Formats: sequence, C-alpha cells, structure tokens
Amino acid sequence: MRRTWIAGTMAVFTAIVVITPTSATEQLLLPDLRQGPPGCPGGYAGDPSECYDWDVCMVTDPDAPNGDCVTSGAIRAVRLRFTTAEDNVGDGPLLLFGRRDVQSDTMDVRQAFQEGRHGQIPASYTEARQQTANSMYYEPAPMHQHWHLMGFEQMQLRTPDGETVVRDRKNGFCLGDRYINADFDTLPNAARDADTPEYRLSEYLQDNQCAFKDPSVTDVKVGISVGNGDDYRYDVDFQWLDITHVPSGTYDLVNTVNANRSLLETNYDNNTSSMAFAIQWPDRAHHAPTVITKPPKVTLLRGCPGADRCATGKDLRPRVSSDQIHHPKQHRRHH
Repeated sequence: MRRTWIAGTMAVFTAIVVITPTSATEQLLLPDLRQGPPGCPGGYAGDPSECYDWDVCMVTDPDAPNGDCVTSGAIRAVRLRFTTAEDNVGDGPLLLFGRRDVQSDTMDVRQAFQEGRHGQIPASYTEARQQTANSMYYEPAPMHQHWHLMGFEQMQLRTPDGETVVRDRKNGFCLGDRYINADFDTLPNAARDADTPEYRLSEYLQDNQCAFKDPSVTDVKVGISVGNGDDYRYDVDFQWLDITHVPSGTYDLVNTVNANRSLLETNYDNNTSSMAFAIQWPDRAHHAPTVITKPPKVTLLRGCPGADRCATGKDLRPRVSSDQIHHPKQHRRHH
C-alpha cells in the first residue's frame, strides 16, 4: 500500500536547518508534512473534487468510536466520515521517539533529525534532541491496541467565514510509511537507496505497528520517511465529525497536520487542506428532525489542497453526492 499532493514553498525554516548541532559542521534535515485533501485516499494526486473516500453514516450509539452504519432503527447520530492522509515531502524523515517511566501511563515525545544526506539517524529517545509538546498513550480499543501519538492532526467542520461548528474526537495516530506519495521520484532524499540509514528506517516504518498489543513497553518509535505518507481511512475509529445538529448549509471540512507546530518542519504553509461540502436535510428542512429516519444529503462542491478556506468563491458546483457513494464491506485495518 504505497501511493500526494502539491508541494509547498519554503516558509519558516530553510531546506537544511541547523538545530543545536553537536559539531560546527553538522547539518540536520527536517521533514515537511503536507496535508492531503480530506476524503481522498492516501497519496491521491488527481482532482480532489472527485474523491470518494468519505460518506455519511447513521449510527445508533453516538458514543461508539466506530459504530456500524445503519439505515433503520433508533438512529441517535449522523456522521460525516472521511479519510485523512499526510505526506512527508521534506529533506529528512519525520522521526519521533516516545518514552515513559514505568509508573506513567503516557510517554513524552522527542523529535530526531537525520545528520545530512545518507547521514546518521538517531536510534533512541536519548539521542533525539528536540522535545515536543506531543505525548503518546496506549489505546486499548479493538481497532488499535497500540501506542498513539497525540496532537498530530486536527479535523474540523467550519462555516465559510471560518467559524468552527464541529471539532473532532480523534484520540491519536500510529505513524508509519503506509504508501509512497506522488512526489517520491522528485525528492532528492527519498528513501530509495538500499544500505542507507533512511532506507533501513523506512523498512522499519513500513511495518510499524507502534508496539501492537504491548501496553508494557516504555519506548516507542514512529515516523514518516521522505517520499512516503500515512493515512487513516474513513472507516477507522473517530475518523468522522458528528453532523447530527449541523443545520443545512455549505461548510468547509478542514484537516490540519501539526496544527500547534510542535514538530519542526521546513515549511508550514502546506499543513492544511479543505473540502467544501453542502449539507441538506430531507424535505429541505433546516435542521434534523426529532426522529431521524434518513440521512442528510451531503455533496462535495470543491477541493482546496493547501488552503483552510474552500466554501467561498464562484466555482462551487455539485461534484460527488453521498447518495452516489457505496463502499463495499471490507476488513477494517488496524491503525
């Protein structure tokens, strides 16, 4: 499962940044996290306005992280489900180490950096230099059962003027190399050459399960190699926003990676992408009825990679409607 989006321009840091070097000549390589369009599969390089990796799901239990979608019965909530994906198009791998004391339920997280092209990559929390505001904890839910990185991704539904209507309940991410992004061949430091530190790291990250079924570990390593990406599909726990009480109207679905900028990157301009959606409750109602028997019709109007506003302007027209999307039943991936 290796499979992007537009490359951002340099912003806060230069392409190679020196961060508290151990020697005067040492240069460290930073990642560049790029947010894929929400509702598109990981590594997608086509028109985001045509994406089908999203749907509308009615559930009977509004508290269930991954309740089955139903068409009848006591419907208590309606969810807009969507895939979210993040690419690394930077100069070096995103590499994070978590560590905890045995008495603690959470891990502190440090970010590590490769020392120049094909250079040494830190192998432990002790060798990593950059303390972050992120943390890790063990998620026991059946779809996960591994350690999760907190504070990595933010998902919101907003009005066209930027007011947040619904926030996500996402509880963390297990990062790894889940697909090759479309810029892989153009990135000088992509993990392509065997017998190099970055290639060996990518081999590890391809199979990374974040200490699956092992809540006793005290150290965890996660990350995304240059030229790769990590995605969470629409059918994974908490990959949704609750739209039960959202009025009919036009909204932006906004996804942002590294929203608090706790992780150092070469560029932050490409950390947000959005999609414009229209929500219409049955019988042209403004709100959901007291007893919900049908979902609202949700229509994708436009995709805006690299932007936090999409439901504005003149080029808003129906592209993909929720009643056109029929996902086959398939095995849910542990993630």
